[in-house]
Parts: sequence; structure tokens; C-alpha cells
Amino acid sequence: MKATRHVDHDEWTEDIFEPDDATTGDGKANGHAQPASGDAWPVLDQAAYHGLAGDVVNTILPHTESDPVALLLQFLVSFGNVVGRQPYYFIEGAEHYPVLFALLAGPTAKGRKGTAANRIRPIFDVADSDWAHNNITSGISSGEGILHAIHDDVFGTDKKTGMQVLVEAGVDDKRMLLDEREFSAALASMQRDGNVVSRIIRDAWDCPRVLRTLTKHNPTKVTRPHISILGQITIDELQRKLDQGAMMSGFANRFLYACTRRSKFLPHGGALHPDDEARLGASTLAAVGAARTFTRITMTSAADVLWRAIYPQLSADVPGLLGAATARSDAQTLRLSMVYALLDKAPQIDVCHIKAALALWNYCEASARYIFGDYTGNPIADTILRALRNSGSAGMSRLSISRDLFHRHIEASKIQAALAQLLAAGKVRSNKLQSANGRGRPTEMWFAV
Repeated sequence: MKATRHVDHDEWTEDIFEPDDATTGDGKANGHAQPASGDAWPVLDQAAYHGLAGDVVNTILPHTESDPVALLLQFLVSFGNVVGRQPYYFIEGAEHYPVLFALLAGPTAKGRKGTAANRIRPIFDVADSDWAHNNITSGISSGEGILHAIHDDVFGTDKKTGMQVLVEAGVDDKRMLLDEREFSAALASMQRDGNVVSRIIRDAWDCPRVLRTLTKHNPTKVTRPHISILGQITIDELQRKLDQGAMMSGFANRFLYACTRRSKFLPHGGALHPDDEARLGASTLAAVGAARTFTRITMTSAADVLWRAIYPQLSADVPGLLGAATARSDAQTLRLSMVYALLDKAPQIDVCHIKAALALWNYCEASARYIFGDYTGNPIADTILRALRNSGSAGMSRLSISRDLFHRHIEASKIQAALAQLLAAGKVRSNKLQSANGRGRPTEMWFAV
């Protein structure tokens, strides 16, 4: 049985959205990457299309090839960043602001992940034109670079007087949406020695009062940062580049993972009516305006009952990389609930908001399971398993694993231990093949199960 933290909807489960196979080509998650768990492509419960967010998706969807989940997350993450650092939910001594990190993962590079952003942005041109033009950036390469874009006043010492003087004026608006359409580059930058991107991103999700770099001679400080992230990556790149360190450090579990793919083929694109765009923009503007009048968000008594009921399941431990990627399920669901409430212009989270958030969280957890659910966390073992899955029925010899996969840089004993771990877990099998002439030692071949 696969480990899971999926929370059942019980009596309130509604019809689910399923892409039309006729419009998606073959209706399957084709591509170079293989699901890590053997699970089917995840399906989003209709409850996630609650309120204004659902109206946005349902209005735009007929006119785009984008995945509806990509549209939904693009809207929710963007809305939370536009609202800014004003409303919050207080729990366990921490203030949770409407800050969300989402990673859209497609089976191929042609999953129309970026198209969703292009469809959502015009709504925010209406809702907050300054934000749409000034607060969206990209290029996660260094932690210092992220903070410098929204830094506080920078002071230095005047050499003549010894007094503190303003060297560089700070940025008043601390909202930042990092739109990373090549998130694999960000993961690659994290591998460089001395790079603090991972720490800055982890800290940014936690919404601290102050974010700072620790550079001795040129430190950067940001007071009350409000940083959100929308990343795009292929499933294959995510499986290969999100390493064990990122998983175990807590970097990975700050993100909502969503499997996305092209919803349909529109050879000439779609054409959303300008009146619909203006209507959605005006509704979003009204929700943003209301949200900015709130401070501490609370729950209704009915929502509190539901939250208490689902909390133990959300907090349950899940082993392996899946558990490492989804360890903040309770906090993620809570933040999503708050965003849904703010979209309803409500100062309290109600039952419908928790149900919507839970439906979306269940999809994100199912996506994480699809992407890397049964990987072990042992980088050598997982590299071998990924290679064996890609090799299919041809398999790989022990020699090929050592020579071609690891270029003889991994000790034979470590490869043996990794193969033994995979074999014990039932993820691989081995055969010994005798040469055609029957001479020499048999070749040890390995195959993914």
C-alpha cells in the first residue's frame, strides 16, 4: 500500500473535472518522464473551483490550451501576492500571510505551463496595474539578488565625518512574485558552493519580520518581505534536479506541486471576450480592496470543527521523498483556505474555503506522489532506478551502471548497496544472461519492475 496523506471529502465530494481525451490527444500523460509511483495522472475535485477563482478558470478555460489547475494556481498565487502583507492567520506563534509557492510540472516542455500565466496576468492589469508591471520578476540565481530587488535603505559611513549616510534608497513596495519559467536553472544555481538561494527561499515562505543576507561587507536587509513563487519545470527535470539536500532541508516542502498538461488543441488559439476580462479584473480588484482592510483572519465555528477533524490526517507522517515534499500539508492547506476566504471578501475562513483548499491540496499531494512518490531518498539508488525505468525492457548491465551511468565515479560497494536496497523494496529485478556461445561469465542485467 502506498503511503498517503490524502484526506477524504466524505459526504461533500462533488463531481470531478476530467480532461476530455478527445481534446487532449490521447488523454494520457505522455512524455519522457515516468511517474515515480505508478499512480494515474491526478484529478482535481470540483470543490477547488470555489468562488471567484472558479469563475476565473471556467471563464478562461474554453479559450486556452492551458491546464485548468495551472490557471487556478496562477490566479491564487498572484492574488495572494497582490494583496500583500496585511491579512494573516495566527497559529503556533507564527503569522501566516497569503504567501504561496507553486511549481507547475508537465510531462514535456509543451505542457502550456507558461500560457496559463499569460491568460491570468491581464486580470491583474485591471486589479493592480502597478503590481503587474513592477512587482513580477524572474531569475533566481542568488539569494542576494532576490533581496536586493526589494531591499531596505542602504547606509554607509562617510569617510570624512564618520557619520551614517544614505547610500541607496530602499524599495517601499516589498511585494515580489518570482515568475520562474525555467525553474530547473534555479535548482542548478542552488548547487553552487556558497549560494544561499535555498535558505532565502525557505525563509521567505516563513514570512519573517526581516530577511537578510549574512555578507560581511555588503549585507542586504528586507523588512516585512512578501515574496511568492510560480515555477515551471518538466517532470523529468524535477525528478533529476531536486536533490536529496533540497528535500531534507525543507526547501521542497515549501512548494505546492501540480502536474499540468495541455487541456486541448486550439490551432488558432483562443479569444477571451474583453468584457469577460474586464469583469474578472473588476471582481479581483474588489476582492483585493476588501482583503487589504483585514488584519488577523479567524475561522467560523463550523470551519473550526472541520479543521479539527482533518488536522490529524494532514499532520500524519509519510515516509520517503513524498513525505519530505509534502511535510507542510497542514500549513499549505491553511494558507490556501485563507486565500479562498479573501477572494470571497470574508474576514473568516468558512467550511467552503477549507473544502476548496483541501481539494486543491489533495491534488498537489497526488501530483507529488506521481512525480517522485516511491523514490527512496538515496541519490545513488534513485539515479539507478530512474535510469532503469528509462531503459525499459532493455535493462542495464552492472558494468553499464558503473561505467555509463556513473562514469566509474561511484564505488562498486555503494552501487551494490543501492541495488540491494532497490531489490529489497521490490523496485528492480536482476537476471544473469549467458553469452550466445556459452563462454565466459554471465552478464548481470538489471531491470525496473
